[in-house]
Amino acid sequence: MDFNHFLSSYFPDPSYGGDRLFADMVTQAKDAERFGYRSVSIPEHHLINILLNPAPLQFAVKVACETEHVDIITSVAVLPIHDMRTYAGEVAMADILTDGRLVLGVSRGAYPYELARLGAPIEESREKFDESLDVLLRLLTEFDVEHHGKYYDFEPLTIMPRPITSPHPRMMIATMNAEGIRSATLRGFNIQTTPLAGNPELLRMQVGAHKEAKAEMGDAGKDLRIMLSRIVYCAENAADARHKLELAHDYYRRFDNVYTGPGIVKNGCIAALPRTQTIDELNDNILICTADEMVDRLGEYADLGTDEMIFSSNIGQSQTEMAEMMQRVSEEVIPHFVSTEGR
Repeated sequence: MDFNHFLSSYFPDPSYGGDRLFADMVTQAKDAERFGYRSVSIPEHHLINILLNPAPLQFAVKVACETEHVDIITSVAVLPIHDMRTYAGEVAMADILTDGRLVLGVSRGAYPYELARLGAPIEESREKFDESLDVLLRLLTEFDVEHHGKYYDFEPLTIMPRPITSPHPRMMIATMNAEGIRSATLRGFNIQTTPLAGNPELLRMQVGAHKEAKAEMGDAGKDLRIMLSRIVYCAENAADARHKLELAHDYYRRFDNVYTGPGIVKNGCIAALPRTQTIDELNDNILICTADEMVDRLGEYADLGTDEMIFSSNIGQSQTEMAEMMQRVSEEVIPHFVSTEGR
C-alpha cells in the first residue's frame, strides 16, 4: 500500500495570508517526496476557506517545479464549473509542464453553497459531470471534435496543445457508491473514495466493487488503483492525539456546514456550527492516533486491497507540527507497508 499527502490548504484564519498558506503546501509537497510518499494531491474549492485551492492545475505545475518524481493528483477537479473547451487545453498544458506526472482526478463537486454560486447547482451536477467528462475525453484524444448535447453544443474544434501522455493524462474518478466505482473502473479510471463516517461495511463494498471490476477486465485493468481518503494524523503521544482530535472536531464544524449543512459563509469564511457528534464519537471515525495504533488500523485497509492511502492531515496545527508528523509517518508507518528500496 502506498501513501499520498493531501495538500488540503485549510485556512481557518485568513489573517495568516494566502502567500503563507500556499508556501506551506509547497513545503509539504517537498517533504512528502523526501519522506517517501508516492504522491501528493491538490483539492479544488472556491469562495470558501476550507480545502482552498481555486487553481489546482496551476498549483500542480508549481509542485512539479519543486519536486522530481512524486505523482501530482487533482483531488478533485470539479468538472461542472469549467468549460471543457478551454479546460481540456489547460489539462494538456499541465500534463506537459508536469512532465507527465499529473493524475487528473475529477468529480461532480460536493458543496451546494459553492456549486450554486458558480452556476452549476448540485441538483444538475451529476448530469453535467457525465456530459463534461465525455466531452473532455474526446477533446484530449480526438481532433476536430463536434458535440451537440444539453450542456455543450459546438462545431468541430481541436484543443491545442496536445497532451504528451497517451492517449490522455492518467485520470481518477472520485465516487463513493459501489456501482459508481464499478462503472468508472470498467471505463479504465483509477478510483478515489472514502467512507466518510468510517463505516467498515461501506469500505468493503467500495474496495470490493473496484477489485471485482478489475478482475473482469483482465490485463486491461491490472494497473488501475483505488485510493482511500481519510482524515489521518500520526500523533506524538496520547495527549497530542487528543489535541489533534479537538482540532479535527473544529474542522468538521466548518466542513459539515458546507457539505450537508446550511452553507453559512461570510466574507469567504465558513461559520463553525455546533455538531451533534461528540469528540469521542468522531474519534471512532477518523485515524488520529500514535504510530503503533496507526500501523494496526492501516493494516485493515491494506488487507482489503486498498492501493493508496490519502492522508488528509491539515486540521489546524502548525506547519512545524505537520513536518514532524510527516517524518513520524515516514519513519514509523510507511516502512510497514512500502519497500524502502530506492527511497
